[in-house]
Amino acid sequence: MRSARLHRLRHGLILVRRRLRASEAAFIVLAALVGAMAGISTLIQSWLAHGLQHVFYGVTINRLSALASIRHPWRLLALPLGALALVGLNRWLALRGRTPVDVVEANALHGGRIPMFDNLIIGAQTVISNGCGASVGLEAAYAQLGGGLASWLGQKAHLRRADLRTLVGAGAGAGVGAAFGAPLAGAFYAFEIVIGTYSTAAVAPVVAASLLAAALMRWLGPEPWLMAATDNRIITLGDYAAYAVLGLVCALLGIFVMRLVTAAERVMQAITRSSPWRPVLGALLLMPVAWLSPQALSAGHGALHLDLAIKPPVAFLLGVLALKITASVISLASGFRGGLFFASLFLGSLAGQAFGEVANLWGIAIDPNDAALVGMAALSVSIVGGSMTLAMLMLEITHDFALMGVVLTAALVSSAVTREAFGYSFSTWRLHVRGSDIRSPRDIGWLTTLTAGRMMRRDWVAVQSGTSVAGFRQQVPQGSVSKAILVDEQGHYGGVVPMVAAYAATLSPDAVIDEAARLVDRVLTPAMGVRQILETFDEASADELAVVDDKGKVLGVLTEKHARRRYLEEIEADQRRMFGEM
Repeated sequence: MRSARLHRLRHGLILVRRRLRASEAAFIVLAALVGAMAGISTLIQSWLAHGLQHVFYGVTINRLSALASIRHPWRLLALPLGALALVGLNRWLALRGRTPVDVVEANALHGGRIPMFDNLIIGAQTVISNGCGASVGLEAAYAQLGGGLASWLGQKAHLRRADLRTLVGAGAGAGVGAAFGAPLAGAFYAFEIVIGTYSTAAVAPVVAASLLAAALMRWLGPEPWLMAATDNRIITLGDYAAYAVLGLVCALLGIFVMRLVTAAERVMQAITRSSPWRPVLGALLLMPVAWLSPQALSAGHGALHLDLAIKPPVAFLLGVLALKITASVISLASGFRGGLFFASLFLGSLAGQAFGEVANLWGIAIDPNDAALVGMAALSVSIVGGSMTLAMLMLEITHDFALMGVVLTAALVSSAVTREAFGYSFSTWRLHVRGSDIRSPRDIGWLTTLTAGRMMRRDWVAVQSGTSVAGFRQQVPQGSVSKAILVDEQGHYGGVVPMVAAYAATLSPDAVIDEAARLVDRVLTPAMGVRQILETFDEASADELAVVDDKGKVLGVLTEKHARRRYLEEIEADQRRMFGEM
């Protein structure tokens, strides 16, 4: 009886999986479920982080960064306490030999597969870091857990690679959309930051997830994050030019921040000799910065609204800007977990306000409040990436369509300058520093399967080094193969012998065949990727190369024709996946 029930259950699961793979409507329903899960996880993480800030700093209604001052200096001990918690968690991870995979890396390299354990660890690290006051945001954790829950559910449903990547993007975007109450921004975050491409087949599930997450967050949690905009403005051509300059300034500032984080991380590693106690040193460095201005603490939600309301002088804005950059750099370089999404919004608002105030002093009429909103989008585009994501975010938090023209202008200038001068967003830059080839979230995981070891053929003809030309001709008849591989007694590579060269009339039969060998110093390794393989073929001007191991022994041969055909086949398959044709 029990076995019959289990059989029916398994049969039902198989039918559900088939339905999800075949029906677009069923996939949209699954995405909506993911959106609900992402919204709830965002609410829980926010509640946990703010609960820690309440315990450590006594914050109630106001945000931590909006405090006028830290009245009791002993409360800043929360920073080293949080660092100690991270040290313990990191040491436990080291014992398990694990490095958590973030959502962008998973979608770019692993087809959207993320172990659920990794999501929980990254979420815990981020909540601890933000809760103790480190200058990092929670948005990375929102996206991670939203995308991670989607990955877990998609793997249980045995989704295809393209569908799983779409579902992971939908979950990550839903987490961000829920955080801001901005479903359109969440949807564009999914496309631009996590999936890497716009696809007509993915629009409905991604938007459904983001809409349901934002609606659920509004129902269960706080009101959507809104900002006041200027009334009755008139945007002139001069405003577009001025805000384009602001976009350029924000791009340069964003590149500076990203490079500064990496430089500080290297210095911190050198000072501590990569000690696991590095977060404690970072916490001690953060304490005097936080004492100077609490606005440097946490992500900066409260400080952003406070500064827009009180309209402080330029000197104050630039001072807070410097302190916030310092705090964010120290936090990330010392090992606190989190992102720069909201920190970049706060920094952009400071830079925009200061830009507006200075422009007014020079006789250029710009509203500092508008400049702050434009600066938020422009700096975030430089650091986070995603021009449309930030444009939609500004639209949804201000409900101001008139401002969108200059927001897009500054965002596009910032994006273009960052791509041209730097080439990375902060998330892909961090992966690049670690040695990854990722430059965007677009799926390049299939490239890892196109290695020389997987594409080579093993039916090659070997000839002993030192063989005479006559012996070679007897061993390898003309017309049987196009090339032979020269090897020594241990199987080490000695070159490629083309049949045309071996049977040349000018070659003496008594000569050693080694004289006809070509490409002696040009080989492929089994782990070499297809792009490097094709570059090697171009450099060697060869149509076939040997694949050798690290000891120099020949494993097989690979032709340029086969490598290019496999590369083009995978590109075509990737295009079909992008347009939902497979």
